[in-house]
Amino acid sequence: MYRKIATFLENWKEDPHRKPLILQGARQVGKTYSLLEFGRTHYENTAYFNFETNPALSDTFAGNIFPAHLLPILSHIAGTTIIREKTLIIFDEIQLCERALTSLKYFCENAPEYHIIAAGSLLGIAVNRSSFSFPVGKVDMRTLYPMDMEEFLMVLGEHMLMEQIKDHFENNLPLPPALHESAMQLYRQYLVIGGMPECVMQFADTKDYILVRHTQDNILIGYLNDMSKYNTANEIKKTRLTYDNITVQLSKKNTRFQYKLLKKGGRASEFENAIEWLALSGIISQVYETEQILKPLENYRNIDSFKIYVSDIGLLMAKKELLPQDILYPTNNIDDFKGGLTENYVNMQLTISGYKTYYWVSQRGAEVDFIIQKEGKIIPIEVKSADNTKAKSLQSYIKTYRPDYAIKLSSRNFSMDNGIKTVPLYAAFCI
Repeated sequence: MYRKIATFLENWKEDPHRKPLILQGARQVGKTYSLLEFGRTHYENTAYFNFETNPALSDTFAGNIFPAHLLPILSHIAGTTIIREKTLIIFDEIQLCERALTSLKYFCENAPEYHIIAAGSLLGIAVNRSSFSFPVGKVDMRTLYPMDMEEFLMVLGEHMLMEQIKDHFENNLPLPPALHESAMQLYRQYLVIGGMPECVMQFADTKDYILVRHTQDNILIGYLNDMSKYNTANEIKKTRLTYDNITVQLSKKNTRFQYKLLKKGGRASEFENAIEWLALSGIISQVYETEQILKPLENYRNIDSFKIYVSDIGLLMAKKELLPQDILYPTNNIDDFKGGLTENYVNMQLTISGYKTYYWVSQRGAEVDFIIQKEGKIIPIEVKSADNTKAKSLQSYIKTYRPDYAIKLSSRNFSMDNGIKTVPLYAAFCI
């Protein structure tokens, strides 16, 4: 199963200034598989330690956490000799052992010749704890997300189609109609399956949507359990209420997050901790309004105006209890949800590609779905769930700011006209 994180890991291995790496991300996005596969293919041996399946492992870090003391003990526990430069050391679910997290500082300072990667599913929450020393400046960090549309195509064996999509994106030339329709059908399948590796592999092997939905439901149950296990008692209910309400927010014509939809009289002060917990766990992402189109966009975000999207589109479908046929064979039954669903998909693809996303609203209410910085340019992106050619908000933005070019994502084929680059939804990963 190909993951694009493999290229990053290869570069990390060869970097002369390499530090211990922390790979973070939501549960079930494929961190463990990616690291074990990387160890298998690029090292003589792998020493794997999981703090969740082996709670007693934490006792090893209760005292001396200098590498010279730890390495012989870890070699004994792993049943393999840990050799500098030739062994990959993996600390999995490291958020369960704060002392192990702190030990990475000393691996960086005193034993940089050892290759060590730590993975954590809820590391964003652990980082905020004040009871231990996080190795700031002593580690490299990377976030792993669910599989994007490109990885989905590769798992399904659609390598030729994927290359065609990339080529036509670069040249703004329409795909042959048969290929375009095939790619649109694969895009609709991706909306149903999402990017959780287990779900993608199950679909590739069986094409069984019922089996995939069962797996998605189990992942959602795991998320709910985490909300209880790694949260304060008075925040559990608020966190679950916020997470459950996201599908309601995305079904509104205005997808900006509204506290009043959580409960009557709901306020930011009551729910902001719940939203922060969900964001730090990697389950959701917040996209803020930018009040000015100036670099850096982060300086001009409106902290009181934002949208919330979930990290995986397939889990969103499962949470909404939509049937596969609702997406695979488009009907009018989910028209209210199509806009938010498509926005969520696009935000996923942009985030996985490394963009920090924002949105823009004019004084008269015109709204552009996403604003990104790409190659030094500020680029507006309009999203349409079908082939709607009207983009009044985008035209308003272009007239006001005159960007180098704009992007419009829809079900239409590739083209370039009057500074607007039309991109089919299945090619959002190319941006």
